[in-house]
Amino acid sequence: MKEKVFVTGATGFVGANLVRLLLSQEYQVKVLVRKNADLTNLKNLNVELLEGSLNDENLAQNMADCDYLFHVAAHYSLWLKDKDLLYQSNVLGTRNILQCAKKAGIKRTVYTSSVAAIGVRKDGILADETYQSPVENLIGNYKKSKYYAEQEAHLAVKNGQDIVIVNPTTPIGAYDLKPTPTGEIIVRFLTGNMPGFVNTGLNFIDVQDVAKGHLLALEKGKTGHRYILGNQNLTLQQFLLKLASISGKPSPKIQLPLWIPLTIGMIDEYILTKFGKSPSIAVEGVKMSAQFMYYNSTKAIEELGLPQTDIDTAIANAIHWFNSNLISKK
Repeated sequence: MKEKVFVTGATGFVGANLVRLLLSQEYQVKVLVRKNADLTNLKNLNVELLEGSLNDENLAQNMADCDYLFHVAAHYSLWLKDKDLLYQSNVLGTRNILQCAKKAGIKRTVYTSSVAAIGVRKDGILADETYQSPVENLIGNYKKSKYYAEQEAHLAVKNGQDIVIVNPTTPIGAYDLKPTPTGEIIVRFLTGNMPGFVNTGLNFIDVQDVAKGHLLALEKGKTGHRYILGNQNLTLQQFLLKLASISGKPSPKIQLPLWIPLTIGMIDEYILTKFGKSPSIAVEGVKMSAQFMYYNSTKAIEELGLPQTDIDTAIANAIHWFNSNLISKK
């Protein structure tokens, strides 16, 4: 057996794929899971479970038998009501686990940030690792929390820790259990619940390539550097056309003006929630869609050897997984 790794966020989308890759490479894997967490993504996997949270004070002693840390866990929410939870989990949780990793003698940490922390350029040039949007220009509390969490990682590096930062773009593939916002688009598409689309764009990558990028960062990444784990920039309409081609289902043809979902979201979050209604559209999510979130992954490709699996393959894997695991059970 290889060395032992400690993984947070293992029940989630990226974490579940990373754990499978680590096990296939014969690493011993210890995972931190929340109390009452859904362990579906870890079913039948040979991992050691540790129940707890990112802010536990005893994490150092529980990591003491491990060589490396993959800090993948993050709270994702675009709802305005979750602002404090985002800060508590993403920022303070990252600060605590990195401090505990130092006390535990962890040799190297791979911290999963996000391109959300980098932001987007407004000059038409693809953003890379050298770019940083001013934090006040980042849309929403989630993006801001990921920015401040990444600053915790940079500070820990300055204080002597060996940390490599990875910034995934938009992963697609299997084990998207929750699902992610992109996974939700795929599910809605497959179930015929997507009447239209907005004019936006994203950088997509196979989730298995994201997992490999994490392992490559552990093996080859430079301390204190960040690496964008991405592949292909596509408009949402282009992505939907690929979904249509692969699934055989029709693609929506109506492009919605942004004011329509924005109005619905504002009524939902600012008015109807006061009467106990759960909002259907997040205002912050709509505002994000006004930007084309395109990125340049050249550094990760050249320095780490990040794979660039064809996006059609990733989409086909996602369709198969959603049809088999979520849609068939509804």
